[in-house]
Amino acid sequence: MSDIKAVKTILAILVCLFLFNDSFAISATSDKTQDSVLQEISIENAEMRLVLSSNGKAISLLHKLSGQECLEKVHNVPVFAITEHRPYDNEQFLIYPAKTRIYPANSIHRIGNELKVGFKENSYTATITLNITDNYIGFMLTKLEYEIEKFGVKRPTEIDEFTLLQLPIKKRNRFGEWLNVVWDENVAINILATDKFTKIDAFENETYYKMSAGMETNVKLMNVGAALITTQTENLLTCIDHIEKDYNLPLGVESRKNKAYKYSYYELRNVTTQNIDEHISFAKKGGFKMMVIYYPDFSHAMGHFPWNKNFPNGMEDLQEITRKIKNAGMIPGFHIHYNKAAKNDLYVSPVPDPRLNLVRYFTLAEPINTTSSTIIVEENPEGCTMEDGRRLLKIGNELISYEKYTESPPFMFTGCRRGELNTTIKSVEKGYKFGLLDVDTWPLFVRFDQKTNIQEEVGQRIAKIYNDAGFEFIYFDGAEDVHPPYWFTTSKAQLDIYKHLKIKPICSEGAMKSHFSWHIITRGNAFDLFPPEYIREATQKYPMRAAEYMKDNFTKINFGWNDYLAPDSASNGMQPDMYEYICSRGTAWDCPIALMGKLDQLKMHPRTEDNLEVMRIWEEARIANYFTDKQKETLKNPVQEHILLKDKRGKFELIPYKPITSVAQKSDNVKAFVFSRKAKTWVVYWHTRGNGLLRIPVQHNRVFLCNIRGEKQPFEDIEKNAVVIPVDKRRFLVFDLPEEQVIESMVKSEFISIP
Repeated sequence: MSDIKAVKTILAILVCLFLFNDSFAISATSDKTQDSVLQEISIENAEMRLVLSSNGKAISLLHKLSGQECLEKVHNVPVFAITEHRPYDNEQFLIYPAKTRIYPANSIHRIGNELKVGFKENSYTATITLNITDNYIGFMLTKLEYEIEKFGVKRPTEIDEFTLLQLPIKKRNRFGEWLNVVWDENVAINILATDKFTKIDAFENETYYKMSAGMETNVKLMNVGAALITTQTENLLTCIDHIEKDYNLPLGVESRKNKAYKYSYYELRNVTTQNIDEHISFAKKGGFKMMVIYYPDFSHAMGHFPWNKNFPNGMEDLQEITRKIKNAGMIPGFHIHYNKAAKNDLYVSPVPDPRLNLVRYFTLAEPINTTSSTIIVEENPEGCTMEDGRRLLKIGNELISYEKYTESPPFMFTGCRRGELNTTIKSVEKGYKFGLLDVDTWPLFVRFDQKTNIQEEVGQRIAKIYNDAGFEFIYFDGAEDVHPPYWFTTSKAQLDIYKHLKIKPICSEGAMKSHFSWHIITRGNAFDLFPPEYIREATQKYPMRAAEYMKDNFTKINFGWNDYLAPDSASNGMQPDMYEYICSRGTAWDCPIALMGKLDQLKMHPRTEDNLEVMRIWEEARIANYFTDKQKETLKNPVQEHILLKDKRGKFELIPYKPITSVAQKSDNVKAFVFSRKAKTWVVYWHTRGNGLLRIPVQHNRVFLCNIRGEKQPFEDIEKNAVVIPVDKRRFLVFDLPEEQVIESMVKSEFISIP
């Protein structure tokens, strides 16, 4: 009997264990929030291992080679999520208020290369398809399924945003906001869009960045993707290059690795077939290997680009210019506006295109006739622009300007002028819908509605000019002139041109960029022109700051645009030391410059040869990779200035120097800088406006005069305790005296004008 009892007891225990295990399995699938039943989902390639929890959180992101954990341990960051601008489910909006609500993932399970994701308080199941390669792991939303309950009032609800991937990435030394990459000298973690429809963002926390990729339904929701890279930093661009080629993106990595990526450019102004040779001559003296043509030089309207009078043969004339540029050994580029139409273009006048963008909409509360100067509307116009040149209403095919508007009923626009920009005046009935025209801030242009095909149409027209003329790089100016959502429309407008270019640009620059633009705008941007008197201050405040920011994004900027101004009654214009400062600071980040090639100013400026020589020497040295990393770090000092010399053997020498601020008893005609070289005290000096003489109180055997190549030159005169030297182009004085005595002598020197 005891044996039978023992057997029965064992059988009972086994049955209980079986039932317990079955109950455990059921619990693991039905209650997704119990930590005791969580499963780990591992997604890995050759370089990384991403581990997700079955309750929708990220557990680990391991860089395999270094063994470094890249995730911060936080518990409130779901990997996936659904966002609704208000609760849409019938029972949910009966509970919660009308505000944006995020439904985090609370269940994940993997079937092959698909993740099935469920969401808290939401009846959707998302299918996210994985693309696992040695260089990255791709994520794409490929299916959404909605479960209808058997009770209640239910229907599939709207989704406003979908979070495709979200990870709390530990902070490192560097963060590239544009590229969306956290990195240091060893490891880089990058969440990258794999198409233009992906919204990329990151939010800084104390110890980590919450990095995300997602979609907005009003742009595109389904079959939109992103990629996760976790790699050695030196291998990051290689991984991105694989993504660009696998997903047919613009080849931003190839552009950044092109040898011409380092080249500075000479931007033509008022170029014609008659003066292009003169421009080329000046550009070559400055060492420029690229030249840019600005579209207003050949066209009088942005949009349809009609040829102006300076190009009577149209494309033939433009092709002659680009051909001469190429024959001179330089690369021709195209500077355009592209996302808006000029007010004098056919898109605006005399019949405004219906695809021009409107920023506000109104309803006529009363009809208007052909003489009405007051327009009464249903909506409050408060907030409409009051800037001159931007106060334009588009009612049908008529443009109407206004002087003022009321902000209390009856709402109206007053002081209206009818038929602006040669449009046709018409009577309009009550109830008609119309809008405020989206005039840019210049205000010379009207922006396009990026939801229509007008940008594609203009993109094809611009691409034809680019292709037929033989351009090889491009500047996307006015890139800020798009409407929301800016993260999408900024790069969308650029891509609508880029995709039609037969020869993809060696590099591109642009006035504004979104995340996807990283593949298109490969060399950052130039800044607008700064006056000579503030060139150092402005360079420090903007290009130097931008260069450091763009370094985090594996991109160079352009230390331009730099004006070319001859001296006049109000200013000394641009001088050699100014270009020395610009070029040297650009060199600190290995960045090119851009010069505005104004032919009249180049001919008028007495120091043009010196200015161009400064630019040429810096350009040659930078392209030749002369500068060490230590030298580049030194050049980042905004206060300490430097001069770059090149001797007769072609050897470069970088030397710190400083201005002598009161040379020739504070003469405005002479500029001088002092530095030490080969145990001597040197002074580089020149006349800012012309020529003259300088009497320096120093014995002639303690100083000699030489040119830029170090060749000795004679004094104009030798007096008992002074020498007289010419003051015109850049020359050098070499003193066998301490620096303090040299500065004192230069301050006491006397400028002698030549009649």
